[in-house]
Amino acid sequence: MISGFDYGTSNCAIGIMNTDATATQLLALEGEQAFLPSTVYALGRELICEQVARYIQDPIAREGYIKTRAASLNLAAQFRKEESITVNEQSLFFGREAFAQYFAWPGEGYFVKSAKSFLGASGVRPEFIQFFEDIVTVMMRHIKHQAEQQCQTQLSDTVIGRPVNFQGLDAEKSNQQALAILETAAKRAGFKQVEFLYEPIAAGLDFERQLPVDKKVLVVDIGGGTSDCAMVCMGPSHLNKQQRQADFLGHTGERVGGNDFDIQIAAKTLMPLLGMNSVLKNGLPMPTQMFWNAVNTNDVGAQTEFNKLETSLLLTQLLRDTSAPELLQRFINLRESQQNQQIVRSAEQAKIALSESTSIKVDLDYIEENLSCAVSFAQMQSAVQRPLKKMIKLMNETIAQAGVTPDLIYITGGSAKSPIIRAAIERQVGNIEVVDGDHFGSVANGLTLWANKIYL
Repeated sequence: MISGFDYGTSNCAIGIMNTDATATQLLALEGEQAFLPSTVYALGRELICEQVARYIQDPIAREGYIKTRAASLNLAAQFRKEESITVNEQSLFFGREAFAQYFAWPGEGYFVKSAKSFLGASGVRPEFIQFFEDIVTVMMRHIKHQAEQQCQTQLSDTVIGRPVNFQGLDAEKSNQQALAILETAAKRAGFKQVEFLYEPIAAGLDFERQLPVDKKVLVVDIGGGTSDCAMVCMGPSHLNKQQRQADFLGHTGERVGGNDFDIQIAAKTLMPLLGMNSVLKNGLPMPTQMFWNAVNTNDVGAQTEFNKLETSLLLTQLLRDTSAPELLQRFINLRESQQNQQIVRSAEQAKIALSESTSIKVDLDYIEENLSCAVSFAQMQSAVQRPLKKMIKLMNETIAQAGVTPDLIYITGGSAKSPIIRAAIERQVGNIEVVDGDHFGSVANGLTLWANKIYL
């Protein structure tokens, strides 16, 4: 069966056409939920490649994979022996279950959130590329298996969504690297044919079915990790075309999204409780880079720096030099307990809650008993201005590239639900109609429509 696969930064979804091929259907991946958080928790990092080796069906491909991962597979066997974990015992957890395991045992296993953010990272060593492949493979294999359990049919061919650019710097090279990882992972997970489609175009294809007349539509897709825009001619006279290249008038994209809002909120409203912005005994300000590294959970380089021995040594020195040792000790405790992902998650939940409230209390008792922080809508709005300006700039660049004024703006993507983003778009475009789409399902639905057009 043919499918559309939205392997998202924050959530994943997979769709098929219904039995009479008249509508798309998103398959349940976790209970009755069609959207699975893009997370994996492993009892041990080494166990991830072990799972991949089990999944690969082709004997020759499997043998080649085992040769390239021999050292890691030996470590996995050793880890199982030392930790008394049997082969049949569950060792990987996904989605909400992965969050639950991480929150319960943050310093014990290996937790990955938003793996898609890492795929285009520049300057990474080959062994990191291999590890990215393995993480994506186990996630894709789990999602494929869950979807097949529901539809009771093997999913063979798929179209996977891709952002316009995975990274801002050296974009073309980053794009090639990320797409190669995704294709390798998808085929190891069991897909036979794999194609890609720009995510804003996929979202536009889903919206197009609702248009009674032809329009030039600016699609603004703001996800967890990337923001993408596309100017598309769509409507009844375009709907059944096999070739759509001439309908796509312009597109831009950058690695900025809802995750960047979370990072800014975490740094500017929560991290001061952990010593950021405090003062040293000599009157100089506390160095802030280590705090930013902690919350930049979608940056490979930042996470590497955060976990280095040099950071431990610096913190030891700063604890002696700071005028607020009780605050910095909280940060040290967070680092030792590997709870930096958790504090960014707290910021994300605050962002969601502030969409409907003017002020909320953020619970941080996982760091210290009774620790909390009040955050207002105004504070959040101030904190996210930098990534917000980048999103609006992308929209303007797409309009300039297309050389036409859109008839309407279609906004989609989970992060586009933010009232801050909606208000900024409306201020920018003036009198042009702004329409909200299916913020979470539009890309998966559009990918499914495209898959059934190109494979049938």
